[in-house]
Amino acid sequence: MRILVTGATGYVGSRLIAELLADGHEVVAATRDPERLGRFGWCDRVSAVLLDADDPSSVETAFAVAGPIDVVYYLVHAIGQPGFRERDNASAANVAKAAAATGVRRIVYLGGFVPDDGTLSEHLAGRAEVAAALDIDGGAELVWLGAAVIIGAGSTSFEMVRYVGDRFWVIPLPPWAEHDIDPISIRDVLYYLVAAADSSLVPAGAYDIAGPARTTYRELLTAYVDAAGEFRAGLPVDDIVPRRIVGRVAGAAVPVPTGLAADLIESLDHPMTASDTVLGDHVPDPGGLTGIEDAVAAAVASPPPRPVDELADPHHLADSDPVWAGGDALRLQRVAAAVTPGVVRPVLGLFGAVPGPLAGVLRTGVDLLLKKTCGT
Repeated sequence: MRILVTGATGYVGSRLIAELLADGHEVVAATRDPERLGRFGWCDRVSAVLLDADDPSSVETAFAVAGPIDVVYYLVHAIGQPGFRERDNASAANVAKAAAATGVRRIVYLGGFVPDDGTLSEHLAGRAEVAAALDIDGGAELVWLGAAVIIGAGSTSFEMVRYVGDRFWVIPLPPWAEHDIDPISIRDVLYYLVAAADSSLVPAGAYDIAGPARTTYRELLTAYVDAAGEFRAGLPVDDIVPRRIVGRVAGAAVPVPTGLAADLIESLDHPMTASDTVLGDHVPDPGGLTGIEDAVAAAVASPPPRPVDELADPHHLADSDPVWAGGDALRLQRVAAAVTPGVVRPVLGLFGAVPGPLAGVLRTGVDLLLKKTCGT
């Protein structure tokens, strides 16, 4: 098939393109900044179009330049930015209209679970609204996949778990830490995304995707700490501080962008479990879904970052993943490698032996210094 991927430079999009190319599909990578595509190992094997989903004329032009497209993957979001909910709705509508006008037959959208209990956060409510905006009369049929925490080095959710597990000797555990969640490994996300493009296999509709086991946020943190070979204590705390404030504090305590961390944490009021409508009922099991402990262990054991299309395991960190991903020791190694002669670089791996909380302090100081002196 000829497939257009929006959000091509993102965590999921970049890995999905590698999978689609490996399966023999022709890929058009859509991005607001085509120059960024040069960072990806697959850049010379895809066509590229400039597409700013906020701008209807940009979207129309992108689809015209791309030519005939069978399937569009919609992986765009503005979470973490001011007014992201309205922006996301408008962007989805722009893409849906352009897809309908050019005869695209299917849109595959990766969103989140939408609990049916209580008042939803901006993030969760926005996911359902985006799906509605993509599903227009006379337009492409929609396959909406919902997922909770995606496990893999470079995934925002996993990186937040990593930094909390690394940086705190004593981990605060509010009541929502006991909420049930159905996480899924990035390997299985990619498997389901590729399958969702096949209309003979997956009928149009909304489906949830999940791994083989249910857990809690606390148990997921424990799985990370165990895989990292560390010891941490948990401290139950009352949930008396508004979630938005907790998110801002967490965003300041870890290198994940503050707005992104705040918007995600605001969604933790709800158990994040799959509905009764799961894609696994339509798609054959890929020889066994990846267990939570195995996915976390693969992410923790990531070797030095490589091009995204050369990863031995999609759980590993790619050299195109965000600079804040990968942990404090990796960041310190990268900065030291940039300012030291090659002869001493083999010993930079010793940063990995620095206790996590201390590495976090050092990394924070280095980042502040670089921001002040270099604007990076």
